Amino acid sequence: MSLKAGIVGLPNVGKSTLFNAITKQNILAANYPFATIEPNVGTVIVPDKRVNYLTELYNPKRSIPTTFEFTDIAGLVKGASTGEGLGNKFLSHIREVDAIIEVVRCFIDPNIIHVSGGINPINDIEVINIELVLADLEVVYNRLGKIEKKAEATKDKALIFEVELLNKCKNNLEANVPLRRISFNDDEKKLLKNFSFLTYKPIIYVANVSEDDIAVGDNEFSLKVKNYAEAEGSGVIVMCTKLEADLANLEEDEKQDFLASVGIINSGLVKLIFASYNLLGLKTFFTVGTDEVRAWTFKNGMKAPECAGIIHSDMLRGFIRAEVMSYDDLLEYKTELKVKEAGKLRIEGKDYEMQDGDICYFRFNV
Repeated sequence: MSLKAGIVGLPNVGKSTLFNAITKQNILAANYPFATIEPNVGTVIVPDKRVNYLTELYNPKRSIPTTFEFTDIAGLVKGASTGEGLGNKFLSHIREVDAIIEVVRCFIDPNIIHVSGGINPINDIEVINIELVLADLEVVYNRLGKIEKKAEATKDKALIFEVELLNKCKNNLEANVPLRRISFNDDEKKLLKNFSFLTYKPIIYVANVSEDDIAVGDNEFSLKVKNYAEAEGSGVIVMCTKLEADLANLEEDEKQDFLASVGIINSGLVKLIFASYNLLGLKTFFTVGTDEVRAWTFKNGMKAPECAGIIHSDMLRGFIRAEVMSYDDLLEYKTELKVKEAGKLRIEGKDYEMQDGDICYFRFNV
């Protein structure tokens, strides 16, 4: 399941520095290499100690952890929605991602020019928000122009529902309210998927602070970002992208020693990977054996046949049942046999909703 987050921000906020740290990052070990799919897409391993334990237990020929993609999106300037700078390219790339990581400058450096002439993180956030709102409004206006009169004339229930939803979006967007802040019912959410609205995508703010501030954790600017994000129900990661880029060049032991020396337990990049993964409601199930131990990404709420289909479409088509044990039970009982003897190995059918940490063997016939 390929899902990705797009890294956005104004020029000179640390966006490219963060992406450079990501492209050098090798989170677990040297035999899990970082992969660059395209010049602007980086794939990182989602840190998971469960993969390490299962690998030690089964001693497979290969182990494959789950991964997550980050896309470096062209810098935005005011007027992007009307084509200023790389506006059209910027907006089209955001439509292709599942979540937005917005880097916000929260440090003072007289040697790095700010496009607005001063450090004002909330203003920076609003510049991007306004451009995304304007781009979404253009989509709404265009669609309403095509269907509004037809819906009124034909009384078509589906068209009327769509018009009502689009007007709901329009009213909020015209009030500069991103769609992610609005409550929608299940039917509305289903229809919204057709539009790829930019302001509907979930977002995490990266408050980029200086090396001096990172040990403290916050400064006056990052606190403002936190308050802003809390008001809209979004997440915040405080990090120093320059420090993360430096860390990416170190061996794992050196990283931990360096982090300890500045009073940090986990790197900001690791926190960002977990936050991005959770933001999209992603979870992990495992397949195990002497040939391969593998972690698979699935979305919360998926049923067993759908998860089997992530492995291969034939497994979805011919799904019979899933033999399931939890990672926690295997950790407690040490072997599959003892898990089975304890009555913890379950047979699940088509309606079973997969859980994080499930270890599965899928039975199918095609």
